[in-house]
Amino acid sequence: MSPLDPEVPPVGEEIHLPGPTILPLLTALGITLALVGVTTFIELTVVGVVLTLYCVFAWIKDTRREVDELPLDTHGES
Repeated sequence: MSPLDPEVPPVGEEIHLPGPTILPLLTALGITLALVGVTTFIELTVVGVVLTLYCVFAWIKDTRREVDELPLDTHGES
């Protein structure tokens, strides 16, 4: 194997993929509402910012929970 070859996990090692979530879509919607609200109605800005903040914090919480459930050797330790 040359140093340029990508690292491939050993056979049988489980590859972790995050579960499906609607949070990225809701975050994009919140940002869009906030930006549209800046030029139209302040109420849209407030709703957009609240939705965006809620989604970002929920997304971070879910990601931290998923990372904590991973086996110890997959936390980036060599």
